[in-house]
Amino acid sequence: MAMEDNGTREKNTNIIENLMGYIDTRIDIIRLEVQEKLKSSFVGIVHGVLLGLVAFMCLIFVNIFLGLLLNHLLDSTFWGFGIIALFYVVLLVILVIGLDKKMFQGMADKTFDNTIYKTDKREKSI
Repeated sequence: MAMEDNGTREKNTNIIENLMGYIDTRIDIIRLEVQEKLKSSFVGIVHGVLLGLVAFMCLIFVNIFLGLLLNHLLDSTFWGFGIIALFYVVLLVILVIGLDKKMFQGMADKTFDNTIYKTDKREKSI
């Protein structure tokens, strides 16, 4: 009994090869997308850390300048720094007691809206 395949076996192998090629290509695309997101996250984190460090240094030196200026104006060696410290203690009390976390949650919702799944939303609208 001879089986006639009429070329279907060759078509099946071509379909399987095409399917395997498609899967390999899809995996490569996903790897590239993950790599791109990791790279952009790393750049964002490094940029944010550097900006935060420079801003912190500016804040420190401005506070030292203001403390020395107040010391000079008050003819004192410590009252200027005491006034600056009191300002930050009052600010800390206001942040700890007076402000609700819901305000910060609202700001975070507005800031991070459409950032993580931006590409998914854009693809659905096309």
